Amino acid sequence: MTEYIAPFGRLAANRLALAGGILILAVGMMAVLAPHVAPHDPRQIDLSHSLSAPDSSFPLGTNKLGRCVLSQMIYGARVTLGVGVGVVLASALVGMIMGVVSGYCGGMIDELIMRLVDIMLALPGILPALIIAGLLGPGVFNLMLALTVTAWAGYARIVRSSVLTLKPLPFVESARALGASHRYILRVHIVPNCLAPVIVLATFGVARAILAVSALSFLGLGCQAPNFDWGAMLKESLLYMRSAPHLVVFPGLAIMLLVLAFNFLGDGLRDIMDVQSNRKHGY
Repeated sequence: MTEYIAPFGRLAANRLALAGGILILAVGMMAVLAPHVAPHDPRQIDLSHSLSAPDSSFPLGTNKLGRCVLSQMIYGARVTLGVGVGVVLASALVGMIMGVVSGYCGGMIDELIMRLVDIMLALPGILPALIIAGLLGPGVFNLMLALTVTAWAGYARIVRSSVLTLKPLPFVESARALGASHRYILRVHIVPNCLAPVIVLATFGVARAILAVSALSFLGLGCQAPNFDWGAMLKESLLYMRSAPHLVVFPGLAIMLLVLAFNFLGDGLRDIMDVQSNRKHGY
């Protein structure tokens, strides 16, 4: 029982990781409960309150159409966080499959998959996703597809490395000698032991995905009206940076804090996984 509780204790002792986890949980809860916690309808137009500064009625002010910025940010978190998490789940799944196949099968299959991974990792930053999203057209699904296509390679490489480390270990060799099927060995011995580095990488991956989602939405390739996310809110606020700076400050600050939260949580999880790995191998 203690071995399952101890990691949470170590995570709680890391103040930055704990703060990051709490912030992520808070944003996630607000996104899920948006209809109940948003003070106004985010699509309601009220020109009498156009570009209002933050006050008691509109805590974060309003945009050019008199829409509540706070309400828009709460609803926008659904897209920003949802797409970020969705992209990571999809890319991690694809990457794990490719990495396991590559590391376990070896030979020509390994060479082909790894050369494809090398090509994907050699492409500069967000550029491939930008090109794919531009070809597919704007929209949330196309945005997720574009980011997934470009993000799976990192997971494949780290999973392959884990598989190559696990294959010659005694418990895997023993299972093979006892006649266990490849499916059994993968399901029981290989895949579960590959999850720890994937979880850590995925946590950092959500941070990168949120930045990419916001950037592509800012360029007009992501969420489209009447829907919105934090990147789209930044795009709409460009013309009012001087007259209504709150339109830029609050969405930009939200993106920065959420990205930092995932990075802090990822650092904490990495420390925990390192400790567990060392103990598991007797260090």
